[in-house]
Amino acid sequence: MGLRIAFIGYGEVGQLFSHSLAVKPDVWISVYDILFDDARRGPGLRQQAQENDIYAAASIGEACERADIVISAVTADAAVAVAKQAAPFLKAGQIYVDLNSVSPATKSEVDASVSRADADFVEFAVMAPVSDPGIAVPILSGGKRAEEISSRLNALGMKVTPVSIEIGTASATKLCRSIVIKGMEALMVDFTLASQKADVMPAVLASLKASYPGMEWENMAKIMMSRVRRHGIRRAAEMREASRMMTEMRLDGSLANAIADRHESFAQGSDEPYDTVKEG
Repeated sequence: MGLRIAFIGYGEVGQLFSHSLAVKPDVWISVYDILFDDARRGPGLRQQAQENDIYAAASIGEACERADIVISAVTADAAVAVAKQAAPFLKAGQIYVDLNSVSPATKSEVDASVSRADADFVEFAVMAPVSDPGIAVPILSGGKRAEEISSRLNALGMKVTPVSIEIGTASATKLCRSIVIKGMEALMVDFTLASQKADVMPAVLASLKASYPGMEWENMAKIMMSRVRRHGIRRAAEMREASRMMTEMRLDGSLANAIADRHESFAQGSDEPYDTVKEG
């Protein structure tokens, strides 16, 4: 039966990708999420999968059992643990893909677990928010079978670009970008809260527009604050991976850690409620 893809993780990315791929001809999708075992949330998630013609597996093992490609779409801090859980169920010929935003060293740890199972490992690095482009979001891939899997998935509407047969190049590219993007998001949170608290927002925006014409500062601040509020916990884990990468490079990773802390604290609501922040 065509191409069999298993997703481990049925969060935002897992749902978006699996739903989009499940409608493709000759593609069969299975998925497993740890929340499937949750008495409160599990039934609804399994029902959602079934309504999208996706097989809701009872375990990681069942999801992986007959898959050609296994895609880990969990969180940065769970990437290694999930790979270790999946490894006993992988076999030669299968490709295990990790698309989580983790450091090159973490990808190598995942690779080691997969390789012990005689399966092949390919790293993915998602290079933009997935909500608008969906499966057409730009992705970099790396590994000995990166070109092969990129070609197979691009035929289904994905936009995967192989960049190296070595593990780590794609991940390093993503995390270096994330330092800038997640750093700007953290700056926009503090800029907005502080300038509104001091009642100087119009003057600050005017100054920013004069210094950097063409940038839509006000709109950017609104969008970025919303992203941090919604995704800050996951992005904090990603930035801690960026800090780990820099430390392994013998660079100072303290800024990346600070960005992680700010994303996490704002997402957890340590500031005044978001809906009290003025929109203008």
